[in-house]
Amino acid sequence: MPIAGLPERGVVELTGADRLGFLQGLVSNDVALAAPGRAVWAALLTPQGKWLADFFILAEAERLLLEAEAAQVPMLVQRLSRFRLRAQVALRDASGEFHVGAAWGGAVPPAADLAAPDPRLPAAGWRFLATAPFAADATAAEYDLHRLSLGLPDGSRDLEPEKSVLLEGGFDELGGVSWSKGCYMGQELTARTKYRGLLKRRIVPVTVQGGLPPRGTPVLRDGTEVGEMRSARDGHGLALLRLDVLAEGVVLSAGGALLTPRVPDWMKLPAPAA
Repeated sequence: MPIAGLPERGVVELTGADRLGFLQGLVSNDVALAAPGRAVWAALLTPQGKWLADFFILAEAERLLLEAEAAQVPMLVQRLSRFRLRAQVALRDASGEFHVGAAWGGAVPPAADLAAPDPRLPAAGWRFLATAPFAADATAAEYDLHRLSLGLPDGSRDLEPEKSVLLEGGFDELGGVSWSKGCYMGQELTARTKYRGLLKRRIVPVTVQGGLPPRGTPVLRDGTEVGEMRSARDGHGLALLRLDVLAEGVVLSAGGALLTPRVPDWMKLPAPAA
C-alpha cells in the first residue's frame, strides 16, 4: 500500500462550543457529517460564489481540523476569523503539530492519529494526520500522479481564487457540496449554476504528448481557444475545457504539446443537444 507524506499541506484548528455551527454557515458542505473516521470535503467561497480554498474537515471530540494547502492556511485563519463575532470559536494555524499524509491501494494507513477515507472517491484512498513522523514508501509526486489519473483537482493548482465555480471542479459529483443543509456563503450562485444548467466548462484529465505545458497555457482546437492547462506531471494533466470539445477522440494542442481529454467515470456531463 503506497503511503506518501504531503509536505505542502497544513492544518487549521477550530475549537470552542460554537465551532460546528460557525463553520456550517460558511462552507459548501455539511460539517455535521464530519466524525472520527469520516472526513468531509468542503470549500470556502466568496459571497459571489467563487472558490477561495478547499479542505478536508476531520473531527475530534473537542475540535475540528481543516487539512488544507499550507500556503492557504494563513488566509483561511484570517478570513474565517472575520466571521466570529460573538461565536465561541477560536482558530489557529496548527500545521506545525501535524504531518499530513495520503495512502491508497490498501487498508487504513499506520501511525495515524486521525485517518479517514478520502470522501471524494473510494479509489482516492485515505487522508491522515500524524503527530509523529511516519514511514513513507511513496513520494508526494507519486500521489500527485495518482490523483491526476482520477481527475481530482488540487486546490489552487487547478482552481482560480475568486474566479472558479465549484461545479467546474467536480465538487457536485465528488461530494463537496451539500444541496440540503441550508445557507452558506456563496450558496446562491452554486445552486443557480446547477439548477439552471449554466456550466459551460469542466476540469478534465488529459494525456499529454510532448513537453508539459505550464499552467495557464491556452488549449486550442483548430486554432481556436477552447480552454487552458492546469496542473500536470509526467504526461498526465488536468485542463479546464469547454464542454463541446469533450467528444471521444478529440485531440487538442497546448504550446507544443498534443492533449487528449478523457472524461472520468465519476463525471456527469449534460446530454448533447439534439
